Amino acid sequence: MFEIRHAEDGAILLCGRLDAVQAERLAGVFARIVTPTTIDFRELDYISSAGLGILFATHKRLVDAGGALRLVHLKPHIRELFGIGGFDKLFELE
Repeated sequence: MFEIRHAEDGAILLCGRLDAVQAERLAGVFARIVTPTTIDFRELDYISSAGLGILFATHKRLVDAGGALRLVHLKPHIRELFGIGGFDKLFELE
């Protein structure tokens, strides 16, 4: 199961398993992001390469417009995935 919610602090909270089937829904939500945004991973258990691609495309679009995505509360196994793919050098990770 995968959910996209808004946290009380304004961050976008990703919950559950973000697999290729759910990536299209995420793309629709992320297409509407036009300002610097925090994405909270505290409840995300899995992210597929399709999900990573959407994060990267959104981040690139925002950087080109002078903004960025900030990713927070990544679980160790997801943070490790970002490191392996070199995404840890592209994103602000907390």
